[in-house]
Amino acid sequence: MKDRYGREIRYLRLSVTERCNLRCRYCMPENGICKKAREEMLTEDEMILAVEAAASLGFQKLRITGGEPMVRRNLLSVCRRASRVSGIEEVCLTTNATMLADPAGGTGRTMAAALREAGVSRVNISLDTLDPRRYAWITRRGSLKDALAGIEAALDTGFEKVKLNCVLIGSFNEDEVPALAQLTLKWPVDMRFIEMMPMPGAAGFGPEAFIPCSRVLEALPDLVPVREAREGVARLYRLPDAIGRVGMISPMEDHFCGACDRLRLTADGKLRPCLHSAAEYSVKGLDAAGMKARIEAAVLAKPAWHGDLDWNNPSGDRRRMNQIGG
Repeated sequence: MKDRYGREIRYLRLSVTERCNLRCRYCMPENGICKKAREEMLTEDEMILAVEAAASLGFQKLRITGGEPMVRRNLLSVCRRASRVSGIEEVCLTTNATMLADPAGGTGRTMAAALREAGVSRVNISLDTLDPRRYAWITRRGSLKDALAGIEAALDTGFEKVKLNCVLIGSFNEDEVPALAQLTLKWPVDMRFIEMMPMPGAAGFGPEAFIPCSRVLEALPDLVPVREAREGVARLYRLPDAIGRVGMISPMEDHFCGACDRLRLTADGKLRPCLHSAAEYSVKGLDAAGMKARIEAAVLAKPAWHGDLDWNNPSGDRRRMNQIGG
């Protein structure tokens, strides 16, 4: 389905929970979230109904997000059913990886293996630092050891693609860019650096924290653009002799709104035409026809771009990232 600006919208990001086992400083409040009543949240059947409605309109890619998706007990069922929806060609998952190496329901398999069996083909993993103390600080409660074990489990499982996402934060992890990029020398991963956006959850950071991806190019002068140059929203490069790639995602320095092909659906059933707009379209409680009509309305409501976005011009959204879907 095309929006008013001729963009083909074919990518749905479905948040299955607002909860998370970590408390990353740019994403969640320290004491966690105010839990909503169960009846306010999408049920598994409603999630699958929404995926089916989106697929009937030409959506082909589905990403499962949160919060942390693995804190939802029926995650494997959601993934399995979604991967079987006619028209959905790819089911991906975004995670902090700290639970990927855990056993899946006493089966002897890791959660990574169980997710792959359930139809997940790709995983994106958050990794903002390689320093255990910094990791504990930025996540407020996480263990770098658990995250690295999860990455290893994902690589052992044989996903079609494993991507590592690092939120660039000045005065926190800028000096780690070379070390993070060097992970592509030993692992077949995309190491992607993402500019931190002035979302509500990032209000505790000063202007010095919001640095552009051009700093990555300055820190890695040996980077060479790869032939395909861009995959989705990421500009792609490679270090000499690397088996993986380095990506840069620049929503602030070089916004990619003209190529935006996605809608977001929150765990409480709100369609989001743009990450940086407060506009929402509820699908909670609707039947298949109602959901399809609401998705069509949300697609046609997508703005041309998110407007100026920097320290002086924060996001117009009122939700934190865990409430939208990272």
